[in-house]
Amino acid sequence: MRFQKLTLAIAVLCGSLCLQTQASSHREAPNLTRMPTVDSADFYAFNSYEPGRGDYVTLIANYIPLQDAYGGPNYFAMDPAAVYSIHIDNDGDAVEDITYQFRFSQHLPGDGEGVALNVGPEGDTKSIAVPLKNVGGISANDMSAANFSESYTLSVVAGDRRTGTSMMAQAADGSGTDFAKPLDYIGNKTFGSMEGYAEYAHSFVHEVSIPECDMNGRVFVGQRKDPFTVNLGKTFDLVNYVPVEGDSAPGAGDGGGFPGGITQSTENDDLRWKNVTALAIEVPKSCVTGDGNGVIGAWTTASLPQARILNPQADFAKPEVNGGALTQVSRLGSPLVNELVIGLKDKDTFSASEPKDDGQFADYVTHPSLPELLNILFKDPVNQTLGTDIETLAPTNYPRMDLVTAFLTGFEGVNQQATVTPSEMLRLNTGIPATPAQEQSAFGVAGDDLAGFPNGRRPGDDVVDIALRVVMGRLCYPIPVAGTDTDLGLCAPEDAAVGNVPFTDGAPLNASMMDMHFPYLANPIAGSE
Repeated sequence: MRFQKLTLAIAVLCGSLCLQTQASSHREAPNLTRMPTVDSADFYAFNSYEPGRGDYVTLIANYIPLQDAYGGPNYFAMDPAAVYSIHIDNDGDAVEDITYQFRFSQHLPGDGEGVALNVGPEGDTKSIAVPLKNVGGISANDMSAANFSESYTLSVVAGDRRTGTSMMAQAADGSGTDFAKPLDYIGNKTFGSMEGYAEYAHSFVHEVSIPECDMNGRVFVGQRKDPFTVNLGKTFDLVNYVPVEGDSAPGAGDGGGFPGGITQSTENDDLRWKNVTALAIEVPKSCVTGDGNGVIGAWTTASLPQARILNPQADFAKPEVNGGALTQVSRLGSPLVNELVIGLKDKDTFSASEPKDDGQFADYVTHPSLPELLNILFKDPVNQTLGTDIETLAPTNYPRMDLVTAFLTGFEGVNQQATVTPSEMLRLNTGIPATPAQEQSAFGVAGDDLAGFPNGRRPGDDVVDIALRVVMGRLCYPIPVAGTDTDLGLCAPEDAAVGNVPFTDGAPLNASMMDMHFPYLANPIAGSE
């Protein structure tokens, strides 16, 4: 009973911590708020679990977060001046060995003039360009009413992203190196129905011939429903809920958990009506593992030319002139690092940095500020309320080797590379078979599912709840592995007073909310029903 009171007091008072951890990578750094088209929202790397695809790895980089489905008339195009990249380190030196680069182009039909209508009476008729991106219904079999389109190229760079050997991926059917991207889900009058849009979007899944790879892969770029779930609004309202599970088990609906705690509901997910743009590629495992131990490190970046000069007479073809060296402005590997760990003054520095240079951020991991801030703000009120003499609410195992392992090195025998270079990447063991969707645990490794986060990240892994618990010391307690509680030896229960508290934001996430086939993310929300 005494422990329950302590847990409730901490849950009610933990606004500072939760406020900083609930936003994934949506608007995670000050500079990126001004450049949403290159803002990396989430990154996923996992062994493909679509039946029959066990020899493949899927990589998904989401960009342009917080898309309102009704965001017309121009919706959410990619930046033609940007280079969007997915990097693979397969030997453990925290330097990319393979990079997949996406570059986008925008097009108007009719030799670049767009669709025009004859307007006016006979004798005074003029051809006038229409203001919309479509002038009629669109389907997988008839796209003639589209007034705008995007295409992209996919380059594969071996070695350094800037100086390595770059080769173009080709369509497997020999149709070239340009791949089409579907229009966003404008609405059901345009596409007929969700089924109509699903069929249309699926026609943009391209089979590709990947340079230096003996088997073909698949690629898709297009709008998807944001797969991330988070109780965003109430969290930023000074945590207007008790962030501890209120049921005996998530979703039980019995109120048998922590008194007053939040219970799981899709109504708690403030992103449930939001879309993102996904860059998804599926590649054979044999083409990414190199000579390492089968564990790859992966991350996504977006880069822009250093200079952008606005055209004072802007038109569709040339709204600006871009020049100078490509400069990285966005970076994402493991979720929540830039939000939860990196200090505000260094967030844009992190966005522009590379994993090999992550030593500059080591103090943020070994001596994280947020748990200590929580302790400074709330230790005395908790002790006064409960009549206790708790020395500290923050974990005390300095340096925080549990966080170093989770964020910088990976776990030995699970997702640690043969050569260990402490660095922030999403690490995936390609040798651990994928868990079928219906058998996945949303808590990944901590849920006795070695194929999930932090061994890579699948769309159905509930990284918010996992991160909340890890930062407050969950790894100081035994976790289930192969049906047995296992002590990781990173710290001890006495190092984390609240390390086994079931922190949650109440926004459920699991594999059943996703598709079971590439590109896995669910169809986007319609702009109009």
